[in-house]
Amino acid sequence: MAAVIDRSALGAVLREGAVTLGLSLNDVQHEKLLDYLALLLKWNAVYNLTSVRDPRQMVTQHLLDAMAALHAFSDAKRVLDVGSGGGLPGMVLAIWAPHMQVDMIDTVHKKTAFLTQVKAELGLTNVNVHTGRVEQLEVKQKFDVITSRAFAELADFVNWSGHLLEENGQMIALKGQPPLEEIARLPMAWRVQKLEPLSVPGMDAQRHLVFIERSAAER
Repeated sequence: MAAVIDRSALGAVLREGAVTLGLSLNDVQHEKLLDYLALLLKWNAVYNLTSVRDPRQMVTQHLLDAMAALHAFSDAKRVLDVGSGGGLPGMVLAIWAPHMQVDMIDTVHKKTAFLTQVKAELGLTNVNVHTGRVEQLEVKQKFDVITSRAFAELADFVNWSGHLLEENGQMIALKGQPPLEEIARLPMAWRVQKLEPLSVPGMDAQRHLVFIERSAAER
């Protein structure tokens, strides 16, 4: 049975977290984030989309965790979220930036069915959902940013997704502790442009953004 959501209490946590992160959420964005959370809770009871069950923890570990990274996407126009799962960070991005085109891909049909339902119920016209392996995905227009959260090792991330990145595009991976060993295993064609620590309101765990771009010789 799905947990009952106290929108007022969760909304207060969300607003406080947004203020701490320096984000200004309008009423539409705020309500859609809570609607998304409610759908995630409802579907999670049947489809096990996330191991986090407590609604308040979902606000912190899912919504605020994704929101802490939003500044990195401020100039993005077309974003691909690889291994999107329950829609993180893709759905948060799409709600935050309705002008941005956000594509999400996952191999698990129940997860993409959930993403399609969220798109429909929240009226997110800037979202596309794909079911399948990212290395087999073909698109008419490539992406200026490709992102992932807890998806795969960095080398696999760039090897599987790199063909979908614009020439001067950027890969942004959301990671926990600094993935120094993974960085060392990156193919020569790619380099880390920046490793940025994140502070997520209400979370003690380490969080980092890894910004990856093609090496100069590959451009």
